[in-house]
Amino acid sequence: VQLMESGGGSVQAGGTLRLSCGYSSNAYCMAWLRQGPGKERVGVALIRDVGTTVHADSVKGRFTVSRDGAKKTIYLEMSDLEPEDSGMYYCAAGHWPCKLGGSFIWWGQGTQVTVSS
Repeated sequence: VQLMESGGGSVQAGGTLRLSCGYSSNAYCMAWLRQGPGKERVGVALIRDVGTTVHADSVKGRFTVSRDGAKKTIYLEMSDLEPEDSGMYYCAAGHWPCKLGGSFIWWGQGTQVTVSS
């Protein structure tokens, strides 16, 4: 599975961004993870091939993961962004089990998100 992220950028706090991840073939589990400066990489949101989603507590109500199967793309809609949301966002894919803290097999190269206060 090949993954390609796009849509990162710089925004002010309270702003919105939409990240996209195009994929070459479907996978059971597709996720967004981020790594802030000096921080470990953490799961932000995931979507299973049946459509169920999971969002990290820190982004619930602000971020939404979705999939467009026809376009072979998953999205991460981010609103009310905070400086703490800054970091490199990675798209990843894998098999069962599908958990935010789980392991993933395929990775994109990442897209940078910077939120200024």
